[in-house]
Amino acid sequence: MDSFRILSGLNPDDYPSSSVAVAMSGGVDSSLAAILLKEAGFEVVGLTMHLWDYDHFGGKGNDRGCCDLSTVEDARKVAFDAGIPHYTVNLREEFEHLVVEDFISEYLSGRTPNPCVRCNTFIKWHALQIKARALGCDLIATGHYARVARNNDDTCSLLAGIDLNKDQSYFLWGLDTEKLAATLFPLGTMTKEETRREADKRNLKTAHRSESQEICFIPDNDYGRFLCNRFPDNPPLPLTEGDILTVSGIPVGRHKGAAHYTIGQRRGLGIAFGHPVYVTSVDTRTNSVTVGEDKDMMLQSMSLTGVVWTRGFPPSNTFRCTTRIRYRHTGSPSEVTLTPDSALVTFDTRQRAITPGQSAVFYDNDVVLGGGVIDKTW
Repeated sequence: MDSFRILSGLNPDDYPSSSVAVAMSGGVDSSLAAILLKEAGFEVVGLTMHLWDYDHFGGKGNDRGCCDLSTVEDARKVAFDAGIPHYTVNLREEFEHLVVEDFISEYLSGRTPNPCVRCNTFIKWHALQIKARALGCDLIATGHYARVARNNDDTCSLLAGIDLNKDQSYFLWGLDTEKLAATLFPLGTMTKEETRREADKRNLKTAHRSESQEICFIPDNDYGRFLCNRFPDNPPLPLTEGDILTVSGIPVGRHKGAAHYTIGQRRGLGIAFGHPVYVTSVDTRTNSVTVGEDKDMMLQSMSLTGVVWTRGFPPSNTFRCTTRIRYRHTGSPSEVTLTPDSALVTFDTRQRAITPGQSAVFYDNDVVLGGGVIDKTW
């Protein structure tokens, strides 16, 4: 890795402009990010995204989500008390088209998507950035736990946040050097405990707000309900009953629709073998789900599509790195080989439940080299 300088995200001298739009969700992280930037001397504008409606998607229960009216009010209150102009930005159409429709399509194709990655790439760092620039803001900031570094060739790199329990760099691999050059992460060098402590010092309304652990537009975490609600009258084949098969192709039960299942799933299969079995593959073309033992999920290679290189170019056509295949995966040593339309990854040791549709992210220590979407596995 070339030499680089880590940017604090709080020094106006590091950027060609001091006007920054902060994506304020109504949570403690984005609230404190906005306040810290204001205190550092930036010209701050708060933007809260309106992405969807509970009445449209359902599944609200008793939870508050990121588009609940109360969260918008919390963001507005924090901004008002700090003297920060605040706007609510309607991005429902973009979110529906770029995130929700992709989510549905992927599940109906037997893949397990990561909508947070797409939201970051196409909503926060595209649609929202366009709105920010229309308001005269050249920079964008969020409360993500990640960092940006400027390399000696003036490209930018993405780095993991120092709080490894909260590091969110995995979800940000779609940001290239141009986007990173205009991005500030004021919390990248803080822990979550420090964030709450600093928010408490400033008497922020959001200081102790709980965090959602689910996908924002499915707060009850019931993906099956969500998918079925989209097709109430004529459900597609992957949302209808089909066969559960063993790895040797023997039918052993019935499932409620292949799109309801994902690689590695153990619960909710409705079959008993006397020992644990897991979903090893999902075929929505035949509407079948295959189950096997833990050893049947251990794979060593995969191919990726939609690869983005953080600096705009890969380290080389073949290189070694640590690759993470899901958010809580600690990463495993691997070799990456590039082809004209893909990246082929071979791990040193077999990995459990490599899942098509999920993101794979390449790291050199805490530096993100790039990432892509898992396509095929073997």
